[in-house]
Amino acid sequence: MSRPQRIGVFGGTFDPPHLGHLILAAEARYQLGLDKVLWVLTPDPPHKRNQRHTPWEKRAAMVLAAIGDTPHFELSTVEIERPGPHYAVDTMRLLRQQDPHAQWIYLLGGDSLRGLPTWHRVREFLDLCDELGVMRRPGDEIDLTIVEACLPGVVAKIRFVQAPLLEIAASQLRARAARGAPIRYYLPEAVYLLIREWKLYGLKPPNS
Repeated sequence: MSRPQRIGVFGGTFDPPHLGHLILAAEARYQLGLDKVLWVLTPDPPHKRNQRHTPWEKRAAMVLAAIGDTPHFELSTVEIERPGPHYAVDTMRLLRQQDPHAQWIYLLGGDSLRGLPTWHRVREFLDLCDELGVMRRPGDEIDLTIVEACLPGVVAKIRFVQAPLLEIAASQLRARAARGAPIRYYLPEAVYLLIREWKLYGLKPPNS
């Protein structure tokens, strides 16, 4: 009998998707032995409801451009297909319904792990996850005793992913583009070309 598929769930607004996203997804797949990483585009993140976002159709096109023909990466529309706000617990429930036999590994950063006790219906969310892939930066200190005290049993599900230190954030790239600073080499070329074509983030022609 073949083993169940191990599927990573990599959520984000991806506004824009950059090289840091690709490296994190690749490291998670390699270190956690994932068969596939789903890039779950969040059109309406609950924690960013006061921010303006690029239309999700353009962000989805940028994610597809970023992942290209990588066989283990796939864009998921599970959150695009339902009204917001989009909570991780609902996303995981829908994904499990699509493939109840798979092992589902939710990928999150160390900062998100610290805030996990405050997540919407967090106990239900944890029950829907076989593992939590926590992407750590070098030198990152995470006190698991505090997380475990708030959510007994959570530590048994945690698998750490050691990620290289990449100081790239989508918000910083948007700000750089708006002030005319270069962003080209922080992005996959196909994504940069779309940003330039659509004149997103105030990108100006001299930008490189």
